[in-house]
Amino acid sequence: MTKHAGADKPDVEGKEAGSSDDEQDLAPDLSQADRETVEKRKSPPARIVHEVIRQQGIEELDRPAASLVWSGVAAGVTIWLSLIAQAALMLKLPDTPWKPVIAALGYSVGFIVTILGRLQLFTETTIVAVLPLATHLSWPNLGRTLRLWALVFGANMLGTLAVAILIPHVNLVTPELLGAMIDVSSHLKELTPGDAFARGIPAGFVLATIAWLLPNTRGQEVWVVTLLTYIIALASFSHVIAGSAEAWLLMMTGHATFAFAAFGFILPALVGNIVGGTGLFAVLAHAQVRSEL
Repeated sequence: MTKHAGADKPDVEGKEAGSSDDEQDLAPDLSQADRETVEKRKSPPARIVHEVIRQQGIEELDRPAASLVWSGVAAGVTIWLSLIAQAALMLKLPDTPWKPVIAALGYSVGFIVTILGRLQLFTETTIVAVLPLATHLSWPNLGRTLRLWALVFGANMLGTLAVAILIPHVNLVTPELLGAMIDVSSHLKELTPGDAFARGIPAGFVLATIAWLLPNTRGQEVWVVTLLTYIIALASFSHVIAGSAEAWLLMMTGHATFAFAAFGFILPALVGNIVGGTGLFAVLAHAQVRSEL
């Protein structure tokens, strides 16, 4: 008797088909329309989210330097809305024990506009720009990542510093609001460089979490950004870009020195954000799907 080709091989496909049939037997009797609805409502697996963010990172890495710089400057200017909104709430709310809890919601405003406006915020790049590097480790990819980090961080600092120079001298806000902004920013003076670094780690982790969640939020982006950045404000974590607005304002109004702003807060917070966003979240996010890629 002539053997058919492949007759001596295990019936793997048959087993897989059988197991699939068994699963179908256990599944509810749904119509085709119901099954399509189930597929639409299913959350994408982690490897899909990873690939979405990796592709975003590739697009950002390939953008011209001028585009990155202007977008980064715009982000640095826009993030001031966090300090302004928080200070305005502190100024307007009655003096009650829950006043700081409500005022902390204002901290989310700048992040909502910056992140949903797709402006270049450095702490988002700690995961977005790193996943392409983690997937394909090479010196050219490392160089592209460092280029993006340098351009975006420098542009963010330029934006926050420019507003800090203008606010005390051009009457962009009322004297009362300026005083409230200085009061809100004064908590930085209680931090040592070690404190700024340590509190920068969870802040970097939270911002990387936002970047990871956004592809799967399906119209709930505002709530995700609001909730997670609200935690940063409540817990007094150190976000280097929003915090630089506070540090520059203290410097420009004579409440702090340049050495404190640059080396007492900004530099330690920067390192902490990188550790939290890249060293913790990006590495963990890549590790969980590495074997599936």
